[in-house]
Amino acid sequence: MSKITKVLATGKTTTTPVDTAIFSGNPEGLLDIHLTTPGNPAGRVIDIQATQPHPLAEQLFAGAWSACYSGAVGLAAKEKKVVLPAATHIEVEVDLGQGSGGYFLQARLNVFAPGADHAAVTEVAHFADAICPYSKAVRGNIDVVINVVTA
Repeated sequence: MSKITKVLATGKTTTTPVDTAIFSGNPEGLLDIHLTTPGNPAGRVIDIQATQPHPLAEQLFAGAWSACYSGAVGLAAKEKKVVLPAATHIEVEVDLGQGSGGYFLQARLNVFAPGADHAAVTEVAHFADAICPYSKAVRGNIDVVINVVTA
């Protein structure tokens, strides 16, 4: 797998599971998408933080991956019997960059679970990565780092 030596652009999204279909947009007035996952009509709110007037392909990919991974985190938490705080949210950052041999992607999956047990959330985050279809699709093709923040 080739490494990125120069990041050209980053697509960043924040995904928050919601209990109702009501949500508010972000203060910058950027793109908010309300997605659902199978069996979850309430869905997930995806906040695509645009670095330009229009979303980048990396932002759209990060948004879709973030929704899928967020659902996988919920499933993994149930499987591992870990109760995640209500403020839990996922940020996915996808970088487009150059390296030896061309253009490549790399990503960071950031799980924020304020006040939760770090070891338990780390186990959930890695299990979610193992079952998430988007994570499976990129495994071995791009560098992915999983970060867990509980402070």
